[in-house]
Amino acid sequence: MPNFAVEYTYAPDEAALRDEHRPAHRQWLGEGYESGVIRLVGPYTDGSGALLIVSAESSEAVGRILAEDPFARAGAIAGARFTEWLNVFGPFGE
Repeated sequence: MPNFAVEYTYAPDEAALRDEHRPAHRQWLGEGYESGVIRLVGPYTDGSGALLIVSAESSEAVGRILAEDPFARAGAIAGARFTEWLNVFGPFGE
């Protein structure tokens, strides 16, 4: 199944909103990781956003998956960009 690199961008003025919804967001991420849909995830250390690697059939499927993120539902993500990503070396290669 294809992998997609997802880059979330966070608006600095929405930090309190993210703090409020972080427990549900982390639970959603954990469940996605356990099911194999989310291959890796982590925030940028400067607080500007996060990187996720998502396994999905298509970019449309990625959009549906990301729409379920509690951060997305709360409007805590300023932007999300995703692109199909090919792992050449590392743990996610075929």
